[in-house]
Amino acid sequence: MNKRIFSLLLILVLTVSVFAGCSQKPAENNEPKEPSNPPAAENQEPAAEKVDAVEVKKVFVSPQWVKSVIDGQQKESSDYIILEASWGTANESPDYNTGHIPGAVHADISSIEGEPYWNIKTSEEVEKAMLDLGITKDKVVILYGADVSGTARVAYAYLWAGVENVKILDGGLNSWTKEGYELETAANNPKAAAEFGAKVPVHPEYWTSIEDAAKRLNEDENFRLVSIRSYVEFNGETSGYTYIDKAGEPKGAVWGKAGSDPYHMEDYTH
Repeated sequence: MNKRIFSLLLILVLTVSVFAGCSQKPAENNEPKEPSNPPAAENQEPAAEKVDAVEVKKVFVSPQWVKSVIDGQQKESSDYIILEASWGTANESPDYNTGHIPGAVHADISSIEGEPYWNIKTSEEVEKAMLDLGITKDKVVILYGADVSGTARVAYAYLWAGVENVKILDGGLNSWTKEGYELETAANNPKAAAEFGAKVPVHPEYWTSIEDAAKRLNEDENFRLVSIRSYVEFNGETSGYTYIDKAGEPKGAVWGKAGSDPYHMEDYTH
């Protein structure tokens, strides 16, 4: 064969081989690849939000903190009770039967205060009311209710009696439901306690009599008797209550504001 023709044929073969090599696809890897960002599993619950602990002496707490107690995330989770505080029985409560915080027990406000002026009851009566609810000095008590002033009076009575850790849900049931937390309607019955664990009241200094207040007003220039009633009650225009005839304040009292009537505290809430 003519060398020239052979050379041309060789060049042609090499050229075809090069193009064939360039066009050949690399071997495919049939092994499945893991996605760099795997999709979240369906119906996966979000991770529980970490909620900081609160001091024992801090009374008003957030719904997130209460939920964390229920979920076992706080030291208080080992021994606590949640109380829906309102006047009368559970059936008379504005909220309890229609929906309450899971595990909550109804507490009758009249168990710690009585007629005619709704002052705190005797130490024996308050102690019995607490024991009936299973409350001891070491049990953590978390309160909420439609009437914040009534709820606060129950908290005060328990602190006066000697419960060491009393909390109030800031914002009441509304703050709980706004966070999307669930409610239940089944009634919860408390297990009574046999002993409170201390002589009631542990803190008699939390209460003062009219006579003691009058004496200190006259003798102690650093003492202040502060009225947290409405202004029309403070200046004597009305007693504020249908069952109280007398109006006015003890001589020497100063006005500390609070709300527009005995049942509101808008000067201190939002």
